[in-house]
Amino acid sequence: MFDLSRERAYELLGLHNHDESHVKHALAVEAAMRYFARHFGEDEDLWGIVGLLHDLDWEECPEEHPKKGAEWLKEAGYPEEVIRGVLAHAWELTGVEPKSLMEKVIYAVDELTGFVIAVALVRPSRSLSDLTAKSVMKKWKDKAFAKGVNREVIEKGAQLLEMPLAELIEHVIEALRPIEQELGLG
Repeated sequence: MFDLSRERAYELLGLHNHDESHVKHALAVEAAMRYFARHFGEDEDLWGIVGLLHDLDWEECPEEHPKKGAEWLKEAGYPEEVIRGVLAHAWELTGVEPKSLMEKVIYAVDELTGFVIAVALVRPSRSLSDLTAKSVMKKWKDKAFAKGVNREVIEKGAQLLEMPLAELIEHVIEALRPIEQELGLG
C-alpha cells in the first residue's frame, strides 16, 4: 500500500517549493480540498494531498506546469488518482478534463482560494472571520481587482459542480477560516 500521508506529501512539496507564497497557496488549496471531501463524504486525505501537491512544479518548471509535477508524482509512486487530479486542475494546459468529483473540485477551487484571500487582505480586519460571499462577489465584479485570477475558470468549475458561484465562494471561505493565521490573515 502506498504511503498517502500528509507528512510525506508536505516533505515532497518542501523539496520543490521554497517561496512562502507558493507554500501558503498549497495549504489553502489543501484546506479547501479537505473541506469539500468532508462535505461530499469522500477521502479527505486523498483530496488533501491532491490540493497540497497540485502546483508541485510551479517554482522550478513553470513552463512545464503541471506536467512535470505529474511526472515527479509518478516517479514517487503516487497513484493515478492523484496524478489525474493534478493534471485536471490545469485542464486548459493539459487537456485532462476534470471527470471525477475530486477533479472538478480542484479545478473550481484552485484560483478561487487566491481570490478569497486577496479580498480578505484588503479588508480592515484582514480576516476571513467577517468575510461573506456577498463581499467577495462585490470584488468579483471589479475586473481591476486581482486581475491575474482567471474568473472564467472559477465560473466553469462552479458549473462543473452544478453549484452557484456564491455558494462555492461561501464554502471556500468556510474551508479557509481554520487556517487563516497560517495564510497570513486574521
